[in-house]
Amino acid sequence: MRVALLFPGQGAQKVGMGRDLYENFAAARLVYEEASEALKKNIAKLCFEGPDSDLNRTENTQPAVLVTSIALLRALEGETGIKPCVTAGHSLGEYSAIVAASALDIAFAAPIVKLRGQFMQEAVPEGEGAMAAIIGMSAGDVEKLCRDAAERTGKVVVAANFNSPEQVAISGHAEAVAEAQELALTLGAKRVVPLKVSAPFHSPLMKPAAEKLEPELNKLPFRDAFCPVLANVDAEPHTKAAEFPPALAKQVIEPVQWTGCMKRLRELDVELAVEVGPGKVLTGLLRNTDREIKTANVEDMQSLKKTISLL
Repeated sequence: MRVALLFPGQGAQKVGMGRDLYENFAAARLVYEEASEALKKNIAKLCFEGPDSDLNRTENTQPAVLVTSIALLRALEGETGIKPCVTAGHSLGEYSAIVAASALDIAFAAPIVKLRGQFMQEAVPEGEGAMAAIIGMSAGDVEKLCRDAAERTGKVVVAANFNSPEQVAISGHAEAVAEAQELALTLGAKRVVPLKVSAPFHSPLMKPAAEKLEPELNKLPFRDAFCPVLANVDAEPHTKAAEFPPALAKQVIEPVQWTGCMKRLRELDVELAVEVGPGKVLTGLLRNTDREIKTANVEDMQSLKKTISLL
């Protein structure tokens, strides 16, 4: 069976994530231990006990979601020997996808995403940026209303996450995002949902973060991947070690082409897509894009057993 592995990004975190697989699988425990050593922080304690206020700080959230996703993956691999034909991750999740394809070790991935979180948080003072999800409008219409809102306010707002044909997230200065939300409702959007984020991710306002992150990425020992990784910036499959640092740096300021990534799964003859990590957001987005590909997820013992039965 041709299987894709999908990995969630920031926003999927919840206190307690990964705990039952940590308690049941030595391979999962080892991931938390390796990452804790690399981060000089007890990442298992943060994931399992929180508190929410600590877990939701961007510099903590990013390594916590990455480490939990890879711990869950190691448990799945141990039970099934699964070898995906392609991996993909949403925003932060792209780092998990690269680790899953054996192109970077967790000991390097965990510290770089912590830095990524710090740089992104520092790029724009808290409260000055915002994001919102526009539901029920085409990508082209959302891009146009962002241009209109930017012109009206003289501030930045752009389409940041092309999540599915029905959902596009926007990002930028808080004033411009608010204007774009109002425009979307007057133009017939089904729903507009402000996102609980601490910075305007995937917008030009993140340029300082990208500039700090790129030289750090270039220091890392990336390897060629054993299977293609779909990059957020172009929805194209990448396997060469040299391709990962520039794609990950650009990803900070450019939109997430998730709809394109999900359409690519069909071209790669994927039969089953397994979301590995806390929550099932990506499973839902895939169903909105392609209802033919079967879906499953792994976030706890119950979902792991169900997924094993499908493989």
